[in-house]
Amino acid sequence: MSKVSSDTSMVSASGVRLGLPLAIAAAFAFGMSGAWARGLIDAGWTPGAAVTARIWVAALVLLVPTLWSLRGRWAALRQNAGMVLAYGLLAVTATQLFYFQAVAVMDVGLALLIEYTAPVAVLLWLWLRRGERPSRRSIVGAAIAFVGLVLMLDIVTGAAVNVSGILWALGAMIGAATYFVLSAKVDTGLPPIALAGTGLLLGAVGLTVAGVVGVLPFAWTTDDIAYRFGSVPWFVPVLAMGVVATALAYTLGIISTRMLGSRLASFVALAEVVAALLFGWLLLGQLPDLLQALGGLLVLIGVVVVKLGEPTAGAAFDEEQQFAEDSVLRARK
Repeated sequence: MSKVSSDTSMVSASGVRLGLPLAIAAAFAFGMSGAWARGLIDAGWTPGAAVTARIWVAALVLLVPTLWSLRGRWAALRQNAGMVLAYGLLAVTATQLFYFQAVAVMDVGLALLIEYTAPVAVLLWLWLRRGERPSRRSIVGAAIAFVGLVLMLDIVTGAAVNVSGILWALGAMIGAATYFVLSAKVDTGLPPIALAGTGLLLGAVGLTVAGVVGVLPFAWTTDDIAYRFGSVPWFVPVLAMGVVATALAYTLGIISTRMLGSRLASFVALAEVVAALLFGWLLLGQLPDLLQALGGLLVLIGVVVVKLGEPTAGAAFDEEQQFAEDSVLRARK
């Protein structure tokens, strides 16, 4: 079984010092993708075409570094084939496709805020599936996040809610949870860039096949793409998404998550929401209204409270160690 780095108590101080800026850089790189994609979609690109172009660019950028990193480690790739497949299909393909589908019909920042309720969803899943009752603090955090989500979606004011956008964003949320869990596995023998590169290549191939057989609608244009600051050639947003918001972002994200653990890394990744709002304003002129901004703030606060309410890996280890010691004592009596 692969070991997962899940808490800061298992991470060295030097790892935190180096991993923190890398995680922030990854969050800001990821955060720009939605705004660039919305420009393409508004110009006539389908979400499927935009995300496929993005992932193919990233996969090609990382192809040579990925092959180089796998020298002498092909056995590790075979041994972790299932994890790599799950990473490519869920953490890469599903997350990005669902997110692009969401930003096609709703503001970039709001779609990402829904996606980042992932820790709350994981909390409820573990409770229902495994009977792992959350702490009181986690329950309070989930309630705060739910209230924030209601305000953010303008349900209180009676505004029309785009149900499809919400569902797409919730799908992206599931993919985001998968991303953090798989990225935190530290004893797979796979270098971070190999996991990112192989996952992106699998995602690119899968999306292309879906497009060719007609499952995923494909449409694009070579016209200039309009943004708030002016128009640019179509390949500018495609390269920005592929090179910076995908290849660089996934590589930095995996490296920093292995340094910080999935718990701390998921905290830092909330900076992606700030980045998405910033780029949504800079590129598209999108800003949430006062009620939506309040709701978004409550979502972030709720997620933080949920994460603070989780048991640490150190505490879990102490409980297991105490159980083992008690068992030995009982056996000696």
